[in-house]
Amino acid sequence: MKRNKITKNFSRLFLGICVLASVTSCTDLEVDGTDALILDANDSNFQGVADPASFIDNSYNTLNGYIGNQADLFAMSEVTTDAALIPTRGADWGDNGIWRQLHQHNWSTQHSFILNTWNQWNTLHFQSAQLLSPLTTLTTEQEGDAQFLRALGMWVVLDNYGQVPVRDPELTLFDDPIVLRGQEVVDQITTDLEAAINNLPAGGPGTGNSRGTKAAARYLLAKVLLNSHIYTSSTPDVADMNRVVSLVDEIEAEGYGLVSGYFDIFREQLDNETIWFIPTAVGNRIWNGLHYNQAPEIAGGGWNGFSTLASYYDLFEGDPNTNVLGSGQEERRGYVPTEGTPFTGDAGTSDSGNFPGFESGSNVGFGFLIGQQYEIDGTPLNERGGSPLIFERDYVDASGTPNLINNSETTGIRIMKYNPRYGGFTGHEIFFRFSDAHLMKAEAIMRSGGDPTAMVNELRVIRGATPLGSVGEQELLDERGRELYAEFWRRNDLVRFGQFTADWELKASQHVNDNTRNLFPIPASQIILNPNLTQNPGY
Repeated sequence: MKRNKITKNFSRLFLGICVLASVTSCTDLEVDGTDALILDANDSNFQGVADPASFIDNSYNTLNGYIGNQADLFAMSEVTTDAALIPTRGADWGDNGIWRQLHQHNWSTQHSFILNTWNQWNTLHFQSAQLLSPLTTLTTEQEGDAQFLRALGMWVVLDNYGQVPVRDPELTLFDDPIVLRGQEVVDQITTDLEAAINNLPAGGPGTGNSRGTKAAARYLLAKVLLNSHIYTSSTPDVADMNRVVSLVDEIEAEGYGLVSGYFDIFREQLDNETIWFIPTAVGNRIWNGLHYNQAPEIAGGGWNGFSTLASYYDLFEGDPNTNVLGSGQEERRGYVPTEGTPFTGDAGTSDSGNFPGFESGSNVGFGFLIGQQYEIDGTPLNERGGSPLIFERDYVDASGTPNLINNSETTGIRIMKYNPRYGGFTGHEIFFRFSDAHLMKAEAIMRSGGDPTAMVNELRVIRGATPLGSVGEQELLDERGRELYAEFWRRNDLVRFGQFTADWELKASQHVNDNTRNLFPIPASQIILNPNLTQNPGY
């Protein structure tokens, strides 16, 4: 496929609207960065970035809020799918329906998460364009950082909205940004990432990996090429699929690979799986699903919101009604402890104040929490009304009718990938991971006519799951769901496999098979501001 380079002299990138607002529920441990560069509307005298090192640091730091947030991109990537939902329990998590709208696909052009995400990631690639201006002097590595971050920002906007407004940093804000779509924006992202691969440091597994590296740029390029036929409304290009395979091979050649001990990957210690992590607190991934009475000595207890559909939980091997040890589950489904773990001084753990001799928070399970939950001493926990704290498969109201409102405190299976026993606010959230690259390679082989079964089974054996006899599209999608839950990829995967508009529990019936929902709307305020934007169909 021919790639036409759009030179940085003509790249015009959008400036995010003044303040990046964030609407969250209950408690949100991350505050979105508010120190993004804001220019006066009359300023047409851009002279370049005087301190590129600090500017790049600021760009990376803003990702802490973008990725650590429980709303915005994370909610759009997970809550809009079969992998996550937030029912209203009593008055909690009502928030004028903002969470329910995502799961039901009832969002509007004024949904605040959709506006926030648009502003955040457009701001990121505009800042990078300022760095890449001929008026800014950069080292080779700084140029690589700017190319990587510009590609990342543009890709998030393309993937979610289908069009990317771009602005020349030397123009005033009264000049309407041009808009790139389809192959044109894929080409620009690809050009940036190919250059970033050359300019960024090698890094390598276990060396930190909280900034851009060659492996991170290769991973992102593989992700873009794997999805490029979606962005261009075409069919998978064999050359693109072959490039995905070679990129993953190059990442593996740097020393990255699959590792055993699934939940250890999500601890703070470095490993050979993690290609890129964001040094942001993982508290939102821990506390937004736990019940109020779970692990109160660490953070005062959970927030009792996020949960998953039983159909998603059923993708995993094991008893559908229990997840204690010995219930036949595969490793990735995790387990519910019936008592705490003795304190041994393991890295990142602490001795429980309420139950000396046990790891603090070790009564909280890994993976999917269903059924009775327990205190560290093995006492069955109760919910606040005094009934047993038993997480249930179904979402029903007081009359027993399936519903997203008027739920009790115990409806919904909870997800626990990061665990409070290793620190309730640890700054280490994984964004790019080798097992995803491994599965991308398997998919690229499949989409170019090959058989991905052996590669998928290689991963399944490491994860303690039964090998599959054969792997087609559905099996590969399901395997990605089992490996990558709560890691920002479910919506992207469902769109690519043509299943984002499929029917699942509690989705609004009018949006089942509604392909206009494959893209989010351009926020209403942005359509007014930039006549070069075109509202997506269905809005």
